[in-house]
Amino acid sequence: MRELQTSFAGLTLKNPFIVSSCSLTNSAEKNKKWEDAGAAAVVLKSLFEEEIEAELVHAQQDAHAEELDYLKTYYRAHRLENYLQLIKESKQLCSIPVIASINCYRRADWLQFARHIEEAGADALELNIMSIRSEADEVYGSYEQLHIDILKQVKTVVNIPVIIKLGRNLTNYIPLVDQLYANGAAAVVLFNRMATFDIDIEKLACTQGNALGQSNDLSEVLRWTGLIAGQVPKLNIAASGGISEGASLVKALLAGASVVEVCSALYWNGAGCIEDMLTFLKEWMERHGYESIPQFQGLLNAREGNTPKMFERTQFFSNYSLRND
Repeated sequence: MRELQTSFAGLTLKNPFIVSSCSLTNSAEKNKKWEDAGAAAVVLKSLFEEEIEAELVHAQQDAHAEELDYLKTYYRAHRLENYLQLIKESKQLCSIPVIASINCYRRADWLQFARHIEEAGADALELNIMSIRSEADEVYGSYEQLHIDILKQVKTVVNIPVIIKLGRNLTNYIPLVDQLYANGAAAVVLFNRMATFDIDIEKLACTQGNALGQSNDLSEVLRWTGLIAGQVPKLNIAASGGISEGASLVKALLAGASVVEVCSALYWNGAGCIEDMLTFLKEWMERHGYESIPQFQGLLNAREGNTPKMFERTQFFSNYSLRND
């Protein structure tokens, strides 16, 4: 009997499959379906800072000055109450961990929502700090510091594990992740998926590109999972992006991830892909003689003596294996 249990962000999970934050996790009934299909945890659809602000801007266009403070309070409270209800209902229906998610891009007073999220029963909180920095006067390093500042702010109001979901628009993740760990982050997720951009050449308009991830997203996820796992080994990592079938799940664990967060594959293939991936994992473990995930987790990360340069300059190396067969 192969043991699939793993630890992530202080949570004990029955297996390494987590349903990522998306519209597939925006109701308690959906989340119960993922549990029944074999998922070990769910990350709820995010509470979006930008959506709240957009609603406020729209409402303020027709509001009188004396109404503005009321509207700000109402919209934030309404969004928060709906989100807290989602947490409570999901916790009532599900026995697996329920991870809340805030999608934010700057320091904001409403991050105090985190305290209410903990009180509602969330098992952990994922902060998705998602932004592209394009200002000419941007101070180098300020975006990285923003991650640390938001984490520190949230850690003052909650005791549940705080997970930081990182974007792909950073140069060197190692110093940032090291500081996140030092300031109390329970885990990081590699990576969030930015809304894609495209141009319609007939309508001469900017449009949104393909919203779902692709299997080739996996390469950079594996690269940085291996590098971070090798240099910041005490911090848990969730691999997210390009996890589309069982082999990619195994690859993520070998690189050093504790779990995977999956979204696009569920849109493509439905709930059945959870069992398919976990069955593949069990069969692979049996073929290679592993009884539990810790026996091989991180076996191919970029630790000293394990050819870390392979992760940085792959084109100059032959295939590398720990085994000489």
